Amino acid sequence: MDDGPAILGINRTQDASACLLRGSTPRWAIQKERLSRVKHHWGRPGDVRDYYAARLPGLDEPIDVLVECYSSDAEIDKLPAYERELAATLRLAPRARRARISHHVAHLYSAFHPSPFTRAAVMVIDGQGSAVADFTERWPDAAAAPGHWREVSSFYMASRDHAEGIDCVGKQLWDRDERQPAGLGMFYFMLTQAMFPGEGNEGKVMGLAPFGDPHALAMPPLDVDGCRVFMPDRWRALLAERQRFRYAPSGGGEFHDIANLAAAGQYAFEEALLRVARWLHARTGADQLCFAGGTALNCSVNERLLSETPFRSLFIPPTPGDGGTALGCAVYGLTELAERRCDFRWRDDYLGPPPDAAAIEAALRDADDLLVERFDQAGALCSRMVDLLATNKALALFQGRSEFGPRALGHRSILADPRDERMRDWINARVKRREWFRPLAPAVLLERAGHYFDLMHPAPFMQFAVPVTPFGAERLGATTHVDRSARLQSVGPDDDPLLRALLLAFEARTGVPVLLNTSFNRKDEPIVETPAEAVETFRATPLHALAMPPFLVRKRVEPDAPF
Repeated sequence: MDDGPAILGINRTQDASACLLRGSTPRWAIQKERLSRVKHHWGRPGDVRDYYAARLPGLDEPIDVLVECYSSDAEIDKLPAYERELAATLRLAPRARRARISHHVAHLYSAFHPSPFTRAAVMVIDGQGSAVADFTERWPDAAAAPGHWREVSSFYMASRDHAEGIDCVGKQLWDRDERQPAGLGMFYFMLTQAMFPGEGNEGKVMGLAPFGDPHALAMPPLDVDGCRVFMPDRWRALLAERQRFRYAPSGGGEFHDIANLAAAGQYAFEEALLRVARWLHARTGADQLCFAGGTALNCSVNERLLSETPFRSLFIPPTPGDGGTALGCAVYGLTELAERRCDFRWRDDYLGPPPDAAAIEAALRDADDLLVERFDQAGALCSRMVDLLATNKALALFQGRSEFGPRALGHRSILADPRDERMRDWINARVKRREWFRPLAPAVLLERAGHYFDLMHPAPFMQFAVPVTPFGAERLGATTHVDRSARLQSVGPDDDPLLRALLLAFEARTGVPVLLNTSFNRKDEPIVETPAEAVETFRATPLHALAMPPFLVRKRVEPDAPF
């Protein structure tokens, strides 16, 4: 453990989150939803008292640096309530330093400093960030903008060399005229709302788009002016036709119309984003690019940023959305307030609180409806799991620290055989209880990935949708999408040992070094965080087994096999 200062970062807005660093070492980073069990839970007064300090280690110790970020919502108007809570809950060190930073600055620090690059262009694109009056960065044009206007995208040239530092080379602002929405993040939000109202449904649009024809509706491209993106009148009018495009499992709008809108919107978004990225490259001349903000979760466009722009390398943090800004706040506190070098790098996303072996045993105590086996040798547990996977059984894997971001990467995952498309349909319908068109992701041994996927680089965080090779498409029916793409997770020799061992053993058994991997949760619930939640979710779904090392749990009345 780093013996540096204790640094707490708190994101007070959408996808509320907190991160505690000890020097450059994360003690934990977590989104509020994992503790409250409310998806996309917003920040509110009381979060530190009721969720973070009550459940997470280290907040009873003196805090040397505290950094918070807000956004364009009304939470920043509640500062007195937040201050009272902090005074009553935290113990600040005698010379503690504090700051509040604007939204895109938090995104910037979550992406660049933990990246592998020493110098890079940085692109932050989301729905809405901070108001101009709340900016905490130097940007020359801010003086000419009204204080109530809001940032919707920001562009930087960043260097670890303090002589160069960080330079904001451009921003797009929105004047808050609801008749004239602006920016790529807002466009995709409005596109999503036309089909799937509510929060966090952008992934459904990405999954639906390949079923449609991007040109069927004859929509124009978005208007791009340098780093600024605007919606033509025809797009605003079409997205207002919500009854026409509203998706409903029991019917609703015509499916081909809805799919065509998703395809047209995805295509317009991708083409505009590529133009903006090319502008940023021309403006900075950088070979490396960091990308953050909610739009960086759009895995369908991310591979195109590498293949169709002059950038040679791309880094996207595994938590690029608002949840990741808590870590950005902490990194800002480390580098700017504590004046320490940031040695943390995003090598994995297992930043949740340390696991509690006693909590696993407690969750399984008196579970008379379950069969519990203990395996003191990891190899024996792995072998038993592969026995199940190779015989059309689906199982959950709960191990170690949870993933900070929205992707399950082998610590809070559901795993299954990827070869038969019926497995995808069964998991979507029976386990996840979600839309039939949603794709499921493959995890693959990195050294074998080229046989199955058109992948030219590691992809440990499920951030890139890449083409599946003809060889792979013949063998991976459950994880190959309708457009013959897959959002994969590569697993190399230095990645998670158990997931890698499972892939090696499954390959030895079946000849396929791939497993289907999706998040361990039920419909409309966050990914499980605790052993008790894992057992509860296992009971409530037709999964066949739950691995919680060193235990393997099955049901006394085993569910039917998917096929």
